[in-house]
Amino acid sequence: MPLVAFDSLPDDARLWVFGSSHAVDARGTETLLTSVDQWMSQWTAHGAPLTCAREWRDGRFLVIGVDQQSAGASGCSIDALFRVLSDMQNDLGASFLGGGRVFYRSDDGAVHCVDRPAFAHTPGLADETKVFDTTVTTAGAYRTAFELPLRNSWHRDLLPA
Repeated sequence: MPLVAFDSLPDDARLWVFGSSHAVDARGTETLLTSVDQWMSQWTAHGAPLTCAREWRDGRFLVIGVDQQSAGASGCSIDALFRVLSDMQNDLGASFLGGGRVFYRSDDGAVHCVDRPAFAHTPGLADETKVFDTTVTTAGAYRTAFELPLRNSWHRDLLPA
Protein backbone atom coordinates (compact mmCIF):
# COMPACT_ATOMS: atom_id res chain seq x y z
CA MET A 1 0.00 0.00 0.00
CA PRO A 2 1.48 3.38 -0.83
CA LEU A 3 2.20 5.81 1.92
CA VAL A 4 -0.58 8.25 2.68
CA ALA A 5 -0.38 11.83 3.91
CA PHE A 6 0.00 11.91 7.67
CA ASP A 7 -2.90 14.34 8.02
CA SER A 8 -5.20 11.83 6.33
CA LEU A 9 -4.81 9.28 9.13
CA PRO A 10 -7.98 8.96 11.21
CA ASP A 11 -7.80 9.94 14.88
CA ASP A 12 -7.90 6.27 15.92
CA ALA A 13 -4.85 5.34 13.81
CA ARG A 14 -2.21 3.53 15.86
CA LEU A 15 0.90 5.62 16.44
CA TRP A 16 4.51 5.32 17.51
CA VAL A 17 6.63 8.35 18.35
CA PHE A 18 10.38 7.92 18.19
CA GLY A 19 12.33 10.78 19.75
CA SER A 20 15.95 11.20 18.75
CA SER A 21 18.56 11.58 21.47
CA HIS A 22 20.23 14.29 19.35
CA ALA A 23 19.05 16.70 16.69
CA VAL A 24 19.41 15.16 13.24
CA ASP A 25 21.01 17.38 10.59
CA ALA A 26 19.68 17.84 7.04
CA ARG A 27 21.82 15.06 5.58
CA GLY A 28 20.80 12.64 8.32
CA THR A 29 17.17 13.63 7.90
CA GLU A 30 17.30 12.87 4.19
CA THR A 31 18.91 9.49 4.84
CA LEU A 32 16.43 8.64 7.58
CA LEU A 33 13.29 9.65 5.70
CA THR A 34 14.35 8.04 2.42
CA SER A 35 15.04 4.74 4.17
CA VAL A 36 11.88 4.88 6.28
CA ASP A 37 9.71 5.78 3.28
CA GLN A 38 11.15 2.92 1.21
CA TRP A 39 10.59 0.45 4.02
CA MET A 40 7.08 1.69 4.85
CA SER A 41 5.98 1.45 1.21
CA GLN A 42 6.43 -2.33 1.58
CA TRP A 43 5.28 -2.68 5.21
CA THR A 44 2.92 -5.59 5.72
CA ALA A 45 1.35 -7.52 8.58
CA HIS A 46 0.72 -11.20 7.89
CA GLY A 47 1.05 -10.45 4.18
CA ALA A 48 -1.51 -7.63 4.19
CA PRO A 49 -0.20 -4.20 3.17
CA LEU A 50 -0.52 -1.51 5.84
CA THR A 51 -1.94 1.93 5.20
CA CYS A 52 0.69 4.04 6.90
CA ALA A 53 2.16 7.49 7.14
CA ARG A 54 5.02 9.26 8.82
CA GLU A 55 5.83 12.73 10.00
CA TRP A 56 9.19 14.28 10.86
CA ARG A 57 8.95 17.02 13.43
CA ASP A 58 11.40 19.49 14.94
CA GLY A 59 14.44 17.58 13.68
CA ARG A 60 13.86 15.15 16.55
CA PHE A 61 10.64 13.18 16.24
CA LEU A 62 9.80 10.45 13.77
CA VAL A 63 6.10 9.72 14.05
CA ILE A 64 4.77 6.56 12.38
CA GLY A 65 1.06 5.88 12.05
CA VAL A 66 -1.01 2.95 10.79
CA ASP A 67 -4.66 3.22 9.78
CA GLN A 68 -5.95 -0.06 11.17
CA GLN A 69 -9.30 0.05 9.38
CA SER A 70 -8.05 -2.16 6.54
CA ALA A 71 -5.24 -4.05 8.29
CA GLY A 72 -3.61 -3.65 11.67
CA ALA A 73 0.04 -3.84 12.59
CA SER A 74 1.06 -7.13 14.17
CA GLY A 75 3.77 -7.86 16.70
CA CYS A 76 6.11 -9.07 13.98
CA SER A 77 5.49 -6.05 11.77
CA ILE A 78 6.11 -3.69 14.69
CA ASP A 79 9.31 -5.56 15.54
CA ALA A 80 10.42 -5.05 11.93
CA LEU A 81 9.88 -1.30 12.27
CA PHE A 82 12.02 -1.23 15.41
CA ARG A 83 14.76 -3.22 13.62
CA VAL A 84 14.84 -0.70 10.77
CA LEU A 85 15.30 2.17 13.22
CA SER A 86 17.84 0.24 15.26
CA ASP A 87 19.90 -0.44 12.14
CA MET A 88 19.96 3.27 11.25
CA GLN A 89 20.99 4.66 14.64
CA ASN A 90 24.74 4.23 14.20
CA ASP A 91 24.72 5.89 10.77
CA LEU A 92 22.79 8.86 12.14
CA GLY A 93 24.73 9.23 15.38
CA ALA A 94 21.46 9.43 17.28
CA SER A 95 19.34 6.94 19.16
CA PHE A 96 15.62 6.64 18.47
CA LEU A 97 15.04 3.69 20.76
CA GLY A 98 15.21 3.54 24.51
CA GLY A 99 13.16 4.77 27.39
CA GLY A 100 13.52 7.28 30.16
CA ARG A 101 13.93 10.30 27.89
CA VAL A 102 12.15 13.58 28.37
CA PHE A 103 11.85 16.12 25.58
CA TYR A 104 11.14 19.78 26.17
CA ARG A 105 11.31 23.04 24.25
CA SER A 106 13.49 25.80 25.68
CA ASP A 107 12.61 29.49 25.47
CA ASP A 108 14.66 29.84 22.28
CA GLY A 109 12.49 27.19 20.56
CA ALA A 110 15.10 24.41 20.55
CA VAL A 111 14.05 20.89 21.50
CA HIS A 112 16.17 19.19 24.16
CA CYS A 113 16.42 15.59 25.32
CA VAL A 114 17.43 14.67 28.86
CA ASP A 115 16.89 11.70 31.11
CA ARG A 116 14.24 11.88 33.81
CA PRO A 117 16.57 12.68 36.72
CA ALA A 118 18.19 15.51 34.74
CA PHE A 119 14.77 16.90 33.77
CA ALA A 120 13.85 17.16 37.43
CA HIS A 121 16.79 19.53 37.91
CA THR A 122 16.70 21.45 34.64
CA PRO A 123 16.97 25.18 35.33
CA GLY A 124 14.42 27.52 33.82
CA LEU A 125 11.48 25.13 33.64
CA ALA A 126 8.14 26.86 34.16
CA ASP A 127 4.49 25.93 33.92
CA GLU A 128 4.51 27.28 30.35
CA THR A 129 7.53 25.23 29.22
CA LYS A 130 6.45 22.99 26.36
CA VAL A 131 7.03 19.27 26.85
CA PHE A 132 6.49 16.39 24.44
CA ASP A 133 4.53 13.25 25.30
CA THR A 134 6.17 10.50 23.28
CA THR A 135 3.83 7.96 24.89
CA VAL A 136 0.80 8.99 22.79
CA THR A 137 -0.52 5.99 20.85
CA THR A 138 -3.16 7.40 18.50
CA ALA A 139 -3.14 10.06 15.82
CA GLY A 140 -5.88 11.93 17.68
CA ALA A 141 -3.84 12.06 20.89
CA TYR A 142 -0.81 13.17 18.90
CA ARG A 143 -2.77 16.01 17.34
CA THR A 144 -4.11 17.26 20.65
CA ALA A 145 -1.69 16.25 23.39
CA PHE A 146 1.80 15.68 22.00
CA GLU A 147 3.19 19.12 22.80
CA LEU A 148 1.72 20.65 25.93
CA PRO A 149 2.62 23.16 28.60
CA LEU A 150 4.36 21.46 31.51
CA ARG A 151 1.48 22.35 33.84
CA ASN A 152 -0.89 20.18 31.73
CA SER A 153 1.37 17.14 31.37
CA TRP A 154 2.42 14.09 33.34
CA HIS A 155 5.96 15.51 33.13
CA ARG A 156 5.01 17.76 36.06
CA ASP A 157 5.18 14.70 38.31
CA LEU A 158 8.91 14.38 37.56
CA LEU A 159 9.71 17.64 39.29
CA PRO A 160 10.56 17.84 42.97
CA ALA A 161 7.68 18.93 45.17
